[in-house]
Amino acid sequence: MNYRHAFHAGNHADVLKHVALLAVCDALIAKPAPLFAVDTHAGRGLYRLDADAARRTGEAADGIGRLLELPTQCAPVERYLQAVQACRMAHGADAYPGSPWLLAHALREHDRIAACELQPEEAAALRTVFARDRRVAVHSRDGYAALKALLPPRIGETRFARGLVLIDPPYEAQLEEFDHALAALRQALERWPQAVYALWYPIKRRRALQPFLRRAAALPAKSSFVAELMVHPDDSPLRMNGSGLLLLNPPWQLDTALAAALPVLVDHLGRAGASWRLDWLKRAA
Repeated sequence: MNYRHAFHAGNHADVLKHVALLAVCDALIAKPAPLFAVDTHAGRGLYRLDADAARRTGEAADGIGRLLELPTQCAPVERYLQAVQACRMAHGADAYPGSPWLLAHALREHDRIAACELQPEEAAALRTVFARDRRVAVHSRDGYAALKALLPPRIGETRFARGLVLIDPPYEAQLEEFDHALAALRQALERWPQAVYALWYPIKRRRALQPFLRRAAALPAKSSFVAELMVHPDDSPLRMNGSGLLLLNPPWQLDTALAAALPVLVDHLGRAGASWRLDWLKRAA
């Protein structure tokens, strides 16, 4: 696997993913019971947008860079921007938080996080980021396989009834990655059916996703929806025109929060022909 997220940190896909992730966390911590979070493809946890990798692609300029320029007047987006600013206050003006950093930022002292990363160099960097945070356990292993070992979550005598799983694979295998992700989701739901699950996916041509969405709707979750942000029109298979999130067992009113955020993200990040979509695949009975 050759993918390095450092080239793409802070781009439009990260913005969508991280706005949604924080909205999920905030909904879950509204109840006092402890949470367990799993990040299956955690990366290095913290990135620098002035580093060579990020500067080479320039993707952050069209992502987080655009959002920082103008006020958004949208609570879920402002929540995300506040988290980015907190990261920069702690780590410097050009820092950008990865998803495990945001989980650690949003969750509480009695919550726990398992961050999985297969690439040794990235896992080592991740361990450095969380060396002093006892809530975070870094696992140098394949994230899909880790779900079998980690779910249902239990640490000592503590059983975690609630929590979330974020799956954000690199999609180097293209459409084959959907097979791996859906199989992992099905097995995880069997082991921990009450958790919230979020699967990020890239969009080149929407019609190519129809088989994936049909299979996603058949997963044994109580409810599910997709939230998508297209920053380009759906007219070229040669670029990533946008991305989406499949949310299983979403918290109450998460759809309302994302429906408010998505038009704002289109306005700030989109080019001509940009669009957004939020569609329920299955509603709870």
